[in-house]
Amino acid sequence: MRRADRLFQIVQYLHHDRVTTARDLAQNLEVSERTIYRDIQDLSLSGVPVSGEAGIGYRLMKGYHLPPLMFNEEELATLLLGARMVQSWTDKGLAQAASRAMTKIENVIPDHLRPELERQEIMVPDFPANPEVANHLALLRKSIKAQQKVQYEYVRQDGEHSVRTVHPLGLFYWGKVWTLVAWCELRNQFRHFRLDRIESPVLLEDSYQSVPGRTLVDFLATVCDDG
Repeated sequence: MRRADRLFQIVQYLHHDRVTTARDLAQNLEVSERTIYRDIQDLSLSGVPVSGEAGIGYRLMKGYHLPPLMFNEEELATLLLGARMVQSWTDKGLAQAASRAMTKIENVIPDHLRPELERQEIMVPDFPANPEVANHLALLRKSIKAQQKVQYEYVRQDGEHSVRTVHPLGLFYWGKVWTLVAWCELRNQFRHFRLDRIESPVLLEDSYQSVPGRTLVDFLATVCDDG
């Protein structure tokens, strides 16, 4: 990596509220901590408002804005692939956001990278999500963000129906189906539900709190323990 590119990457890593240590920067950029110390000093001398010190960590002062981002070929391919996946396999709101993001990328990339926009080595088939599933996805995303309970009828694989009131926690896409991970009031446990087996979901006015033992982090911990 060129030194200029490394300095730019350091500024990107520091562009958040938390403190970043020289060790973390060195590991991410695959250089020595001594190199990071020199780079931080050079950034400060050039006018970049880096606060902090060796042995503690660094961050940028609030209000400092990065220049427009520039992408290399691999980064651009990654962004475009992700945006195309979102366009094809999620709900209308996310698909529109992905389209806007792609337009912004197209407007700022330099001419020598424009051919990357048309490359097709990795394709995303345009098989849109089932409209009903897409609607469920939009509602559940809203419920997770607002921490509102959702009630729906669920049809199990064996055909059994049940009415569930859940605390939605996370949505997972497995290549063919979307599933919801939630805390189920009926079972008083974590449960996961296929979105294509959910019927008539309703966003309730009741909210739920992040209770220790019932969060998405707790669920993921149980999955890791099972593994």
